[in-house]
Amino acid sequence: MFRSTFAGLAVAALLATASQAQTGDEQQVRAVVTAYKTAIERMDVSQTPALFWSDSEIFENGGVEGSFAYYLEHHLGPEFADLAGFDFRDHDMKIEVDGDTAFVSETYTYHITFKDGARAPIERRGAATSVLRKRGDEWRFDIYHSSARPFRPAA
Repeated sequence: MFRSTFAGLAVAALLATASQAQTGDEQQVRAVVTAYKTAIERMDVSQTPALFWSDSEIFENGGVEGSFAYYLEHHLGPEFADLAGFDFRDHDMKIEVDGDTAFVSETYTYHITFKDGARAPIERRGAATSVLRKRGDEWRFDIYHSSARPFRPAA
């Protein structure tokens, strides 16, 4: 009786420890993804390279953007020069952690305004799928893919 009770407690302790580690990893992944989203909204991407591994890959709207460094220099950075505001709305994130890999899916809408008041604001539905990898004790984006489409009128 004592052995089976002790074995049951040992298994429960191991499961609790694994669950806590999973929760900790999930929280770290959520923090990385949220930091990226917040940087986009603030239109200050100066700290975002630290969220991506140097060999990361970026895909956007059917295109291959290359590494995050390339994407930042040739795409994201120059776009912000024309923007007055970027706002995510109705953001939903799902995370699945499997060892040192995390799979993240996001859905949202976004609203963009321009410094040039003559340009009409843009509002789109968007989705992103990311793979984050843990190296050492640190989680960063390994693959980031996003796409968007205009709102469709109600039928």
